[in-house]
Amino acid sequence: MSETKSASPPAVRAAAIDWWLRRNEATLSKKEQAAFEAWLADDANRAAYDRLSALGDFMAPRWPGAGPQRKTRRRRRKAVAAASLALLALLFSDEIALRLRADVLAGPGETKQATLSDGSRIELDSRSAVALDFGPTQRRVTLLAGEAWFEVAPDPARPFVVEAAGGTATALGTAFDVALENGKVRVTVTSHSVRVVGGGGEVTVEEGQQSGFGPSRAAAAPEPVDLARATAWRRGKLMFENQPLGEVVRALGRYHRGFVYFLDPALQARHVTGVFNAQDPIAALDEIETSLGLRATHVTKYLTIVHE
Repeated sequence: MSETKSASPPAVRAAAIDWWLRRNEATLSKKEQAAFEAWLADDANRAAYDRLSALGDFMAPRWPGAGPQRKTRRRRRKAVAAASLALLALLFSDEIALRLRADVLAGPGETKQATLSDGSRIELDSRSAVALDFGPTQRRVTLLAGEAWFEVAPDPARPFVVEAAGGTATALGTAFDVALENGKVRVTVTSHSVRVVGGGGEVTVEEGQQSGFGPSRAAAAPEPVDLARATAWRRGKLMFENQPLGEVVRALGRYHRGFVYFLDPALQARHVTGVFNAQDPIAALDEIETSLGLRATHVTKYLTIVHE
């Protein structure tokens, strides 16, 4: 399929929204301003921030009730409202761009199963998409976003290759899972073996093992993995063991179209252990916040603020 310009990665968008809200809520300290300027020095970060800022500035005066009010209250309401609406526009624009590239796609809050033309089966997690390129000499699948599980039909004349973030996972008669998050790839083998190439390294991953790679990280030596936990999403569950809250929230975010804002960024370092229902991310978030002694305020269904 034709390629379109990729949208900002989720982590970059989240940071842009965080900085935009903080700058609209109060004057940054000298230390915060220096950190903001250092963050803006990256071209991708600046592009994401400029895009959000333009949307926020456009939406703020158009929000119902944006007329004369007490200054502090008006500023806070406009900031939250504009961020919510700008975020909504970003989320939908990203989804549209992904749909233009994808052959198989699962939207927020849904999973999808499909049988490919060669008889192979694929299962997509929420917010996941793949593009297909099957020809006489190869079967190539590009993981555009999210996570997918593959059960490969034998065809020695046409290798089955999954491409993600510049690396590949080639089936060696197998079933396996590939996840893409923040530019990093994780490959988990549930049957037989897979050859993983990425970051300048190459490894063979056997059944019950996992490897991963990234832009500056060669394919890691395979390690044993709990397959039930690694593929829990296929059963509608999310399992975490001593995971930082920030990572847990990002995982839940794949099942809900919205943004979670931490009033204190340090809260993201708190650790979470538990099994949660992927189909009800808001209830899962409420359960997590209660267990950690935190509060989750749902400003709109698109914006949740976490605080103590």
